[in-house]
Amino acid sequence: MAEELVSNSYKMSASQWLWHRYDVKTLADLAPGEIVEGPFAQIVRYRGQKSETSLGSSSYDFYKICLMDHTILRALESDKDLRLFPFALYILCHELIHIVRFAKFLQSFHASQEEKMAEENRVHQKTREVLNSVRVPGKEALFAFYKAWEAPMDAAIASQ
Repeated sequence: MAEELVSNSYKMSASQWLWHRYDVKTLADLAPGEIVEGPFAQIVRYRGQKSETSLGSSSYDFYKICLMDHTILRALESDKDLRLFPFALYILCHELIHIVRFAKFLQSFHASQEEKMAEENRVHQKTREVLNSVRVPGKEALFAFYKAWEAPMDAAIASQ
């Protein structure tokens, strides 16, 4: 559902969506270096290359969406109004929007910390816009949860 919502928002066909190579992994399948404390997910970028080619020009970006189960479960336990499905949908839409923005060169993967914070704000806004287009039970509580995250981000951006 997240993939469909994001592709519709960016007006991408199914074949265009296949250009974005990514995988989604939960904590059990992550390497120690892919695990972080704090965020609900992170994207790790790898360089991929088909095994039958040796040309550097045939390499491609492969993104791994690393879900931080422990952080997600903690948030669900601490906020009883938050439901798993809309929360997971928000997280996945958010991360897929990042991938599309990297692939379309709307954002550099290696941006400065200041620019990463501004990008997070843009992607949160876009995620809200994408999810506003569908009916999902629990969406209002989800938006209320993320509203609390917007003020600190705005303050961090303004202070830099």
